[in-house]
Amino acid sequence: MRRSGMRLLPWSGPDGQPCYLSTDHSGGFLSQLADDMEEVQVSTGEEVLARATELLREPARPSVDELRFCVHRLCEALRDALRIVESRGGRTG
Repeated sequence: MRRSGMRLLPWSGPDGQPCYLSTDHSGGFLSQLADDMEEVQVSTGEEVLARATELLREPARPSVDELRFCVHRLCEALRDALRIVESRGGRTG
């Protein structure tokens, strides 16, 4: 959901609801913290994708537990990436 003039932050509130930041400019403390967290999330997603790729290329078949763990991490990374896209789309649209 896009809210005019509001930035979707890369973390949720205590009840799991989205958090938004109202700001007229970039570069404030919370805005920079959000930028840094988004950078970490993207980097983590790249690492998870690389590990999943390795796991699927290994000659030995991965165990069900390995696959479940991998899929869980990939879902987290995709959720983070989609949130970043929504946030950035909301700021540029």
